[in-house]
Amino acid sequence: MSGSIRNIMTAAYRNLLSNPREAKFAFRMQQAFSKSENRRKTIADKEGVDVPPFLICSIATQCNLHCKGCYARSNGIANDVGDNSKPTLTAEQWGTIFGEAADIGVNFALLAGGEPMMRRDVLEAAAKEERMIFPVFTNGTLIGPTYIVFLRNNFNIIPIISIEGSGEGTDQRRGKGVYQRAMLSMDMLHAEHLFFGVSITVTTGNFRYVTSPEFLGGLQVKGCKLVFYVEYVPTEPGSEHLAFGDADVEEMERLLESARERFDDIIFLSFPGDEKAVGGCLASGRGFFHIGPDGSAEPCPFSPFSDSNVLTLGVKGALQSPLFRKLRDLHALGWEHTGGCTLFEHREEVEQLLRS
Repeated sequence: MSGSIRNIMTAAYRNLLSNPREAKFAFRMQQAFSKSENRRKTIADKEGVDVPPFLICSIATQCNLHCKGCYARSNGIANDVGDNSKPTLTAEQWGTIFGEAADIGVNFALLAGGEPMMRRDVLEAAAKEERMIFPVFTNGTLIGPTYIVFLRNNFNIIPIISIEGSGEGTDQRRGKGVYQRAMLSMDMLHAEHLFFGVSITVTTGNFRYVTSPEFLGGLQVKGCKLVFYVEYVPTEPGSEHLAFGDADVEEMERLLESARERFDDIIFLSFPGDEKAVGGCLASGRGFFHIGPDGSAEPCPFSPFSDSNVLTLGVKGALQSPLFRKLRDLHALGWEHTGGCTLFEHREEVEQLLRS
């Protein structure tokens, strides 16, 4: 994973050479990440704690959309605007968490929700932690002039706009007019020469289209520099046919390799991707873990079970939680599954481990 991160940062630097300010930022982050890698290795050697390079942080509980099959709503993370019934961390508390993560060598904190751009205060706290990069997974509807100024002044906050591929598919899942608003946000970001990406939930029905030269060429024209593919997890009964099987994973990897060769100015990432190549699921601190809106440390966003909280234990302490250790030591992260998320498919077994 460390090697992959070095490759990503090299590609980002190369792709930003036409923008001196962003290229300078990418070069500085390359150097910072090298130091982070050394910190992770030192902690592993001296303390026996493996620090992952990624965190996923659900910083917001509210969302202005009702997307079909939303894992955040199905897991109880997200709710409607105006519903403040669920506990959430303050911006100051999140800032402390980000600082602790950077201290032990975490490179990226992927910010999600709810809709993370509804927590401008947390994004401002994140921007102050200059040793890390914060991809913000957003529906793109809240990006406007004031956010453009904020992003122009804070290159470590990177918007990742979620679409489903086509306009019809996006509006069908996310609501009428959402696709057009997302395209407008991309145009605004491109006009300011800002680095941004898109996130696409890939299913058995759309993955060939969203990896096609026609679709990716359209994103290239918009100025998109990163495409993040997320395999669909069937949170709604009756949608299991949309989840990847082994053959789909293999075909997706072939399509991605072709896309990387053809569009060398775009960085392509996939999650979870071919887990077999890395020995199984990367959750539970093996490659990342999830921090809920209240600070609970969870294996991943699709497995919302917790026996610890980063507010009381800190980020490094949460990595040593009994639940995380059990999942790693029992090789549960290598459980067989039909696609999407290993731990989601085996959630009853994870609950049993938590109870024991």
